Amino acid sequence: MDDIVRQLTSILLAVWRRRWLALGVAWLVFLAAVGLVWLKHDRYEASARVFVDTETVLKPLMTGLAFQPDVDQQVKMLARTLISRPNIEQLVQSPRVGLTHLSESDREKVIERLMRDIKMAPSGDAKLFALSYADINPDRAQRIVEELVALFVNSGVIDKQRDSEQARQFLDDQIKSYESKLTEAENKLKDFKIRNFGLTGTSNTDYFSRMSESTTELNRIRVELQAAEQAREALKRELAAEDPSMPSNALPGAPALPTETEARLDAQRRQLDDLMRRYTDEHPDVLAVKRNIAQLEQQRRAEAEQAGRSKDRGKAPTSPVFQRIRMAQAEAEAKVASLRGQLGAQQAQLDQARSMAGKAPAVEAELAQLNRDYDIVRKNYEQLVARRESASLGVKIDQTTKAAEFRVVEPPRVSDSATKPSRLMIALLGFIAAIGGGFAAAFGLSQVLPTVQTTRQLSELTGRPTLGSVAMVSTPADLEDAQKQLRLFMAVSTLFILANIGWIVVVKLKLIP
Repeated sequence: MDDIVRQLTSILLAVWRRRWLALGVAWLVFLAAVGLVWLKHDRYEASARVFVDTETVLKPLMTGLAFQPDVDQQVKMLARTLISRPNIEQLVQSPRVGLTHLSESDREKVIERLMRDIKMAPSGDAKLFALSYADINPDRAQRIVEELVALFVNSGVIDKQRDSEQARQFLDDQIKSYESKLTEAENKLKDFKIRNFGLTGTSNTDYFSRMSESTTELNRIRVELQAAEQAREALKRELAAEDPSMPSNALPGAPALPTETEARLDAQRRQLDDLMRRYTDEHPDVLAVKRNIAQLEQQRRAEAEQAGRSKDRGKAPTSPVFQRIRMAQAEAEAKVASLRGQLGAQQAQLDQARSMAGKAPAVEAELAQLNRDYDIVRKNYEQLVARRESASLGVKIDQTTKAAEFRVVEPPRVSDSATKPSRLMIALLGFIAAIGGGFAAAFGLSQVLPTVQTTRQLSELTGRPTLGSVAMVSTPADLEDAQKQLRLFMAVSTLFILANIGWIVVVKLKLIP
């Protein structure tokens, strides 16, 4: 403890011996602090907080039906780009801010300073944003923050409307372009089918598969025709062995059965009905059956006339068994005629296909390419139309309900006290720094140019014993001079303290500009 006290005493004595240096450095630090306070102006911070609510009732209901952008991501991007040069230029041009009278150079400096000093960041929750700005004019700071809040709230709506309009215009332009491409592809496909009529099929199989199917169908018709002809021949043999008539009194009152011609005509009509359900009027089978029907109708009229003439000669009605065999024979004849017509048409189609065997593969390949190009254009066109409808529905949702609601939870306000460090704080810190700087300067010089204060210090410094010390005897003149120096130092020190106190009071009362 004694060593510590001795060291402190030694330090104080060393500083006291250089007290004028310490006082001079303190005055210099004080004057520097005065200059700093004079040049620095108090800045007052204005702040506001805005909450952005992106949760709506329609958002989950319209999922998949309407285009819905990522509102959270848009709000974050909007917050990041709010402090951009175009927005700050718009802010400076606002009459409420009061910066419209600046020159071009000053205006550039103000814009750079505002971009540097305006702060905007999430406050706690990701949907809560804090805006702040500090200025020497508290009213101007509040007006700037108010303009920023209005710009932040309105820019989301304006940007969304502009983006929706641009998206709609882009989709309309693309749809018009694809409409022309689709029309061109359809015309190419139509012209190609007209030029290559008979070579292009409507099925999904290729040319050789269709030719193989035609050959198989032709063989099937031949087998059916052979079976039908055999059945017809059997009926002819059976009909030749049957008695065609019976006595007139054998079946008294029995109704007359249809003749062979009528049976064949009825079979042909049923065949025509069956063909009309599958083919058009111009089909070869249909035309062949119609010709058979016309011939049979003419033959029936001739038979009716002959039956009328033979009735007077007492001919008996036809035998029922004979008539049934004739009806079966007529149906067999009709079936044979129909199969022969189908066979001829199928054979002609197969012969035509075989005659064009060299050209058909190239036609099929070109048709496949045209169909592929057409399908791609049609698919893109349909997707664009669907997206336009989805975007239109999304725009209607935005017009009826707000995708993001901006709520100002803390209106713009200015703090009563200046932001740190204020002028008063700098003045107080300058006073403390002046005292500390003077003391440090005197102590530092004592370490650079040390002096021995006691015999003990001398012994510790030289490592030799001290035999004694000689006291300095001061004359009355020396004592009087020392008293004057002390009084002068105390006066200058008192003036220093009073000057600092007065300066702090002046800064506190804001008596400086």
